[in-house]
Amino acid sequence: MDASDSSKRRVVETDGAPAPIGPYSQAVVANGVLYCSGQVPLDPATGELVDGGVAEQARRCLESLDAVCHAAGTQLSDAARIGIYLTDMGLFAELNEVYASFFSEPFPVRSTVGVAALPKGALVEMDATVPLSEEPT
Repeated sequence: MDASDSSKRRVVETDGAPAPIGPYSQAVVANGVLYCSGQVPLDPATGELVDGGVAEQARRCLESLDAVCHAAGTQLSDAARIGIYLTDMGLFAELNEVYASFFSEPFPVRSTVGVAALPKGALVEMDATVPLSEEPT
């Protein structure tokens, strides 16, 4: 796909997730797949980091991704892949507990990567790739 040909891509935006703080989209639909940008646990109304630990932050990331999915006509539970970025791998079990409440079998594939830091001091960031059964018009 030619990068200058935007007719093959559709941007997805929603107020249910934090507004982008840089030159990127919340999500893009291309060739029947929804590609969601990484979500850090920001309150969509204030743009501030949510209170609490990794459980609350993971929940906010997943809620934001789900809001983006709904704006594209799908749901996060249909995701094929989730990427997780975690500043402390010692928080993995707590994160996993929240994550499990959003998905059921067959689970999406997943990668979890330990990182040194995330925007705004977040403990976790998540992105998603979701196949669409039909592209909404």
